[in-house]
Formats: sequence, C-alpha cells, structure tokens
Amino acid sequence: MQRRCWLMCITMLFLSMGVAKADGGGAVSAETIYILNTFLFLFCGVLVMFMAAGFSMLESGMVRTKNVAVILTKNILLYAVAGLSFYLVGYNLMYAGVDGGFMGTFSLFWSADDTSAYAGDYSAGYAAASDWFFQMVFVATTASIVSGALAERIKIWPFALFIFILTAVLYPITGSWKWGAGWLDGMGFMDFAGSTLVHSVGGWAALAGAIFLGPRSGRFNEDGTSNSIPGSSLTSVTLGTFILWLGWFGFNGGSQLALGSASDAIAVSNIFVNTNAAALGGVLTVMIASQLFYKRIDLVMILNAALAGLVSITAEPLTPTIGQAIIIGGIGGIIMMVVSVLLEKVKIDDVVGAIPVHLAAGVWGTLAVCLSNPDATFGAQIAGIVSIGVFTFIASAIVWMVLKSTIGIRLNLDQELKGGDLSEVGMRAYNFDFDPSNK
Repeated sequence: MQRRCWLMCITMLFLSMGVAKADGGGAVSAETIYILNTFLFLFCGVLVMFMAAGFSMLESGMVRTKNVAVILTKNILLYAVAGLSFYLVGYNLMYAGVDGGFMGTFSLFWSADDTSAYAGDYSAGYAAASDWFFQMVFVATTASIVSGALAERIKIWPFALFIFILTAVLYPITGSWKWGAGWLDGMGFMDFAGSTLVHSVGGWAALAGAIFLGPRSGRFNEDGTSNSIPGSSLTSVTLGTFILWLGWFGFNGGSQLALGSASDAIAVSNIFVNTNAAALGGVLTVMIASQLFYKRIDLVMILNAALAGLVSITAEPLTPTIGQAIIIGGIGGIIMMVVSVLLEKVKIDDVVGAIPVHLAAGVWGTLAVCLSNPDATFGAQIAGIVSIGVFTFIASAIVWMVLKSTIGIRLNLDQELKGGDLSEVGMRAYNFDFDPSNK
C-alpha cells in the first residue's frame, strides 16, 4: 500500500514539473496538456462506468427478491451491448461528418488514430481512445435508465434488442445534433453534460416502453387505486444512490473536456461543487415536502430527489453559483415528486422512478440553463427539448411496437408471478425459498 502511494506521489510530481515547465513565461507544453486532458477523460470515464454498479444496486433494491438476479443480469448485459453498439456504429454516427446536419456516417467500426501524437504533434488535445471511452460510458448510462423503469415484467432478449437500437442509432442521432456539432448546436442549444441528451433520452425511451409493456400484475386496481409493491432492499437502493452520486462528478466534471490549464482546473472544481450542491438541494427540499404533504419522511422519494437534483444541474453545472445550484436541484426534486404522482394517476408503472427523475428533471435542468448562462436562449432550449423528445419517443414507440407484435416483450402471467429469477435466468439471487404469496 505504501509503495503504491509513493508511486502515485512520484507520478504527480513529474506531472507538476511538466506543468511548471514554461515556454516563454509560464505556457504549459502541448504534451503536458495532452497528458492531463487524456487523464481527465480516463479518470472521469471510470467514475461514470462505476455508475453501472450504482444502477445495479438501486434497481436490485427496488425490485422484489424474485427479480433481483434477472435485473442484475440486464444491467451487465446492457453495458456490454452499449459498448459493442457504440464501437460498431454509434460513435461514427454521432461524431463523424455531422457538419451542422442531422447525423454522422453509417460506417462500421470505430478505430483510434493517434498517429500525429506518436510523431510529436499533440494538437488533437487528448488520446483518441480516451475520448471514445468517455463517450461510451455515457451511452451505457442512457441504457441503464430504461432498465429500471421496465423491471419485473420485460423479457431479457427483447430488452437487449431495444438497447442495441437505442445505443447504436437513436442516442447517437440526437447526440450528433448537439455534441456532434449538428443543427441544434448551430441554433445555440446548450446541454453541458446531458440533462436532455442523456437523461431525457433515456426517460423518453423508458416512457414509451412502459406504455407498450403495461404495469406489473397487481400494481393497479380496477377502481383506479394503486398498490404499493415494496422492493427487496432499501439498503441496496441507498448504496446505489450514493454510487451514482459519486459517478456524477465524473459525468459532469469530465464534460469540461480539458484539464490542461488553471482555468480548466478551476472550472472542473466549480462543476464538482455545483453538482454536489444540486443533489443536496434535492434531498433537503423533498425531505421537507415529504414531511409536509405525507406527514412522514419517504426514504425512496428522498433518494430519487438526490438523483433528480443531479439530473437538473447536468445541463449547466459550471455557471451557476452554489446557491443557484441548490435551488435548481431543489426544484428538480419537487418536479420529480409531482411527476411521480401523475404517472400513478394515469397508471404508468415505473418501478424505480426513472421517468420522473431522468425525463422530468432533465427537461427542467435544460430550461434552467437560462437562469445562469447568459448565452442561453429560451427558444433554443425549447427547440432542443421538443425535437429530441419527439424523435426519441416516436422512434422508441415504433421499436417497442415492432418487438411487441413479433417476438413479444412481456413475461406471461405465470412467469411474472414466479419471478424473472427462475423464469428467465434459472437462479435465485438470495438463498431462501421463494414465497409464492409474494405477488
């Protein structure tokens, strides 16, 4: 352990020597900038990748014990599918030759090209593979949003097919509109780290799926009332929330896309602080609201409020003051609460609250950019929200409809009552007999 600490200290010393090395009065060398930017992508990408563990813990805690193994299977499956699809076609569709248009190129296989860096030309700014990795883990995050909303009744393989289409085609197309320098970017639409481009896209896809899939058996009564279906472990849900919170620092901080100057370092620091502040605002606001309206503190609602606050600040985590970030996160938490109630009223079953957290708070966060960034315009933000929402929802609905009418997307009633652990993967997550009364 001590040896690793010394190696880390020596590495950082050499990096600091490189930063201090001046070319004419304090300019950082191009190679040092290249190294630091690459490090930011890799380090923050690993934090975002760890969010896969957070989603796994949160979702496994929100489902019943008879569905824990299958939801964990879907989480590792979607990560693998997202990575493969982004390598095959997604990255090129999102970034290659968009040039102000509506998508990139349908060319197979992404490949890294660092030829110029090997020759001593560091003008690219970072290693190509570090950028690909950072962008890929964002795609996997989008896919994870869908998983939790549709839990406990969707079949594995239709789910995997939808995730492939979402991550290979749908997400890259809308991503190209802004991050690929497409038409929305030309309009001035702003979404720093993806309140709309990641979170709302996942939310729209989940909403379409929840509508076509229908609610879980026993979730709603014929008279319009609903039944609460407790999950397997609030401990797991809480752990998952904190892991996601941690990963969000990489999600937002890495989106600065640079760490080669003092101003970039300051920006990343401010992004970290504002990201944390928005989550705090969500937690405290919803905790008070829960006590006032429900006369009790709802733990699940509070945990989702932290996530809603994080989603809300993701579109612009750099320019707000800490106070503004707290307010943005708090409003995001209240919006999440309201949309959760509305979904229940219209009998849309979202097991983990993904739609209120990621879609509703994502829309709010994208609009909230106008509160702190003077370059943002309300018209451009609305254009981005509406165009991306309409495209993603309609395209997702078509895919879900085709899957439903061909191979089917839902477990039959016997399989659902038995639980996906036995009917889909043939194993239990917990070593005790399943109680058939747990329906």
